[in-house]
Amino acid sequence: MTSSLLASLRVVEGLLRISGATLVDAALAGVSTERSEERLRWWARRVVEATGIDLRVEGRQHLAAGESFVVMSNHQSHLDVPCLFHGLTPAMRMVAKKELFRVPLFGPAMRQAGFLEVDRNNRTQAVASLQGGRALLASGFQVWIAPEGTRSPSGNLLPFKKGGFVMALEAGARILPVGIHGTRDVLPVNAVRARVGRPVGLVVGAPIATSGKTRDALMSETRDTMLALIEQARSLAAR
Repeated sequence: MTSSLLASLRVVEGLLRISGATLVDAALAGVSTERSEERLRWWARRVVEATGIDLRVEGRQHLAAGESFVVMSNHQSHLDVPCLFHGLTPAMRMVAKKELFRVPLFGPAMRQAGFLEVDRNNRTQAVASLQGGRALLASGFQVWIAPEGTRSPSGNLLPFKKGGFVMALEAGARILPVGIHGTRDVLPVNAVRARVGRPVGLVVGAPIATSGKTRDALMSETRDTMLALIEQARSLAAR
């Protein structure tokens, strides 16, 4: 119980540290990409180490050098994000729901670091966020989005939202599918304390071409691929 509480406190402390530093930079001289990358990698490593996650990654070879992908994964836990940042090395930004940007300190820091806010109940703002995603892809970033739109309470893959697929098609970017298993065992939906020392499997699949495909066909192909990758991640975590 003590180690679990301590791990959670270390995660929060790390988040506060990088958020505060980012806002100080923004007030003084602006937030550089290099500093943001350094802090995000530090934070992701700290979260993984603090929670004792045994992160097992396969498929990194599918991250082609010089290519920007729309990275899509299943969403089991808040810990998916640090595991992705730690397991995948290229510069990456995420599309996140508007509620996260309302969190004091953390939300403004996310905005300053280039993360994208999406309000699915506001079409104008949602379109703007997709345009922001295309700009990030064009500037060399990977853009992560959870097509389920939220964490799955059961761990089963939820229905997909359309926005990320529209962004990939309009940007002409390939989708990089990722399957995650085990983060829900460490920090389930609505849990506060992390369960330390659990294995997490993360499997990166072959990029999915978007050219010449309809949105619905692309959604179906990505879903089928992701289901297979989740099973591979489950096996990887169980080894």
